[in-house]
Amino acid sequence: MMRLISRWQNSAGERVRIALNLKGIAYRYVPVSSLEPGEYRRLNPQGLLPALDIGGGHVVPQSSAILSYVEETYPDPSLLPEDPALRAEARGFAAHIASEMHALTVQRVRHFLRDDLGAGEAEVKRWLVHWLSRGFTALEETLAQRQSPSPFCFGDRPGWADLHLIPQMSNARRLGHDLTPYPLLLAVEQQCVTLEAFRTARPEAQPDFPETDGQAETASY
Repeated sequence: MMRLISRWQNSAGERVRIALNLKGIAYRYVPVSSLEPGEYRRLNPQGLLPALDIGGGHVVPQSSAILSYVEETYPDPSLLPEDPALRAEARGFAAHIASEMHALTVQRVRHFLRDDLGAGEAEVKRWLVHWLSRGFTALEETLAQRQSPSPFCFGDRPGWADLHLIPQMSNARRLGHDLTPYPLLLAVEQQCVTLEAFRTARPEAQPDFPETDGQAETASY
């Protein structure tokens, strides 16, 4: 059985959990905190979460690479639309989240701004608002331009774009970003959050989810 090494508060890991759930693939969730000191860095020299241990000495880092492996190895049901053009649009939608939003607002970036560059809380907040606003506005406009509106981002079933969107929206709320200007994104979210594949992937459903609010402030990847 594959091992997904992650952490409860890791939206990239949540993307992978949703994908595995949507495909009905059995896996073992391994909290990174349960590993011996230094073991994760040995398994994944990048040191970032998540990583998928697929056996045979192969550990796949980066959620985008993991999702591609899962889609190619377990093609049914597909996470992507059948139409090649829509497939490309779904990939582009997801890439905007992973590369242009998540990568600029993760905790290690915020801590670097604050601790290494001396940015105050107001400046860090301005950074977050700038990149989150630009990102969500682009995503909302993308959905508005669809030739055929659908309950999920690009079709009648949740898939590649949706599993990127939902964790990013949760992150934005946690960071205090207002999502009311994005009604199309909120409508997709309402469709997704009722599904078991999304519910069981949520941070609070993971075995390492902290029992107290104080623990919830520990470092995230």
